[in-house]
Amino acid sequence: MKAGIQRVPLQTTGRAVGRSLVVVSLFILGCTDPAISSTDDESSSMHAPSTVFQTASAVSKASSETAISSDPQDEPFDPFAEPGESDLEEYDPWEPFNTKVFEFNRQIDRWILKPVATGYDFIMPNLLQQGVSNFFYNARFVPRFVNNILQGKFKGAGIEAGRFLINTTIGVAGFIDWASDMDLITPEEDLGQTLGFYGVKPGPYLIVPLYPPFTVRDLVGYVGDVFLNPIYWLALPIIEIDKIPSAVPHSSRLTTSLILLSAKVTEVVNERSLNLEKYEGVEESAVDLYSAVRNAYLQKRAKAIRE
Repeated sequence: MKAGIQRVPLQTTGRAVGRSLVVVSLFILGCTDPAISSTDDESSSMHAPSTVFQTASAVSKASSETAISSDPQDEPFDPFAEPGESDLEEYDPWEPFNTKVFEFNRQIDRWILKPVATGYDFIMPNLLQQGVSNFFYNARFVPRFVNNILQGKFKGAGIEAGRFLINTTIGVAGFIDWASDMDLITPEEDLGQTLGFYGVKPGPYLIVPLYPPFTVRDLVGYVGDVFLNPIYWLALPIIEIDKIPSAVPHSSRLTTSLILLSAKVTEVVNERSLNLEKYEGVEESAVDLYSAVRNAYLQKRAKAIRE
């Protein structure tokens, strides 16, 4: 989890206010689930970008995990393991198609996204980049909150509610992540994890243009999370629901689409800019990058569902 933009003396007061808000949220939600730890390592991926360069991100992050646990389920996964070296089933019947799309995404990143992000990084201070990343993460609060509820993780839901209240108010619409400075951290939950929690099998591995890896289950979950986010039907509607008003009229579909497209492009470029150096050399580290990314993604998702 990325910390707030800066620490100032006001943080002491902010911490007291923030914890009070979270206590209220947890009480309302009746949260008694002790299974969620606020210090879980996976929480560091809350701002993980949903872009083509996440193929490199999956390998880089996985290979950097070195903690050793006595519980086999908590052992760090090896993104460079050869197929068959782990107990994880790598079901990839569409591999010929996937490899072509994988290479397409890599070239888009190499020739378009990375150069644009490099220019963006040159003119945009890191402080502001971090604030933009915090803002977009805060805006996706509702799907995370709902999926915690659906999985019975009421403590996680309470933490998410507390984070949203704190960061939206004293965090200036989410640009400053005060909640993380207050150690209010919980693993990110999505609908793909919720489906897995209830026993839905992942299905075939799938790569689609301009997006990170999926399984069929996770792709369905991704689309479902779009419907769970009220921004898409209440504020800037791309989904029209009868008798529900929206900030931008449904008749202004072109305006809404342009705003959402601009926001998505900004988020993608901003996240790529924040990670320009992180993924350097990833391609050279794996003999078969496609297999490494697939293995890392599937293991990471399996671990997230177990939690």
